[in-house]
Amino acid sequence: MKVKTILVSQPEPKVENSPYFDLQSNQKVKIDFRPFIHVENVSTKEIRLQKVEFTKYSAIILTSRNAVDHFFRVAESMRFKVPDTMKYFCQSEAVAYYLQKYVVYRKRKIYVGKRTFTELLNVISKYKNENFLLPSSDKLKSSVPKALDELGVNCKQAVFYKTVISDLSDLADVYYDILVFFSPSGIDSLFHNFPDFKQKSTRIAVFGNSTTKAVESKGLRVDISAPSKENPSMTMALEKYIKKMNKK
Repeated sequence: MKVKTILVSQPEPKVENSPYFDLQSNQKVKIDFRPFIHVENVSTKEIRLQKVEFTKYSAIILTSRNAVDHFFRVAESMRFKVPDTMKYFCQSEAVAYYLQKYVVYRKRKIYVGKRTFTELLNVISKYKNENFLLPSSDKLKSSVPKALDELGVNCKQAVFYKTVISDLSDLADVYYDILVFFSPSGIDSLFHNFPDFKQKSTRIAVFGNSTTKAVESKGLRVDISAPSKENPSMTMALEKYIKKMNKK
């Protein structure tokens, strides 16, 4: 079946040169964006109950842009002036560059992994004497604090924000040829909103092994997947699939 419509379960990109816009234009398909999950603040009171004392930490582990935003939000709400000596360990270059929203990048000690948390661990392992704070969501993979513990670093994990299922009731009667998911939480949202969802001819695109497992655990079929050697990005995987299907 040909592909005409795609729903991406994330917010619409804010940059004009997003590859999704190129995909839409070049392949003549309609792409809509709708976050299936959203982030909500954890209050200062709740964070205090987790016994987070900012003055104890010399380094921050940042796994996402959300973690960056909420670290600085909480620091401000708790009237903590982040010292210039603070070290930042960022999971990817995208997260590191996002830090520029809050700090003068060239004047800070910023250490960057390549893409995965395992790659960041290799960097962290060289700084075992630091006291680390890991601000995270309530959906943080258990493997992350476990890996830090096994590495033998002094690290405090604290929930600074929550991942919440979005209301998608207005999409009840809307059909898309492809649904694109990036996390198991997106699949949870799909079935929370539409418990009787049947895949039928809808194609499902997934990013990452954990998302693939979440899809398959619901008895659904994965039609498009990334990343891979051939398709390192979701847009590349979608483009290849669309070209193949729309040829027929």
